[in-house]
Amino acid sequence: MPTIRQQQVAELVRRNFSLVLQDQGRYIYGDVMVTVTEVQMSPDLLLAKIYLSVYNTENKQAVLLEMEDQHQELRQSLGHRLRKHIRRIPDIAFYIDDTLDEMERVDKLFKQLESTNQMGRPSGDRSTEEE
Repeated sequence: MPTIRQQQVAELVRRNFSLVLQDQGRYIYGDVMVTVTEVQMSPDLLLAKIYLSVYNTENKQAVLLEMEDQHQELRQSLGHRLRKHIRRIPDIAFYIDDTLDEMERVDKLFKQLESTNQMGRPSGDRSTEEE
């Protein structure tokens, strides 16, 4: 369970790294849309795990690799924004957040089950039997 300070720093990093991506993102990965979904801080506040959602591309790993290539510049830009708020700028690590992809996949499965009438009728729905 993260401490209150870890949560505060994580939110600060999330907001400011989002701004860094708005400013510099197009130069790094092109027309792909990347959003910061979550940041988790280590207990010593020296590592920020940044979870990213990537849209408009099938090859999400390529975007992550391009960001890794620009790791030092991105950390420097983040440090420039955070320098008045925290003492030591954390190192950053990027991770793909697959939550939305998984939600879409499960939703597609539910629709497929519904279209083939394999979902069954809800137990409270007796209106069709009475008619």
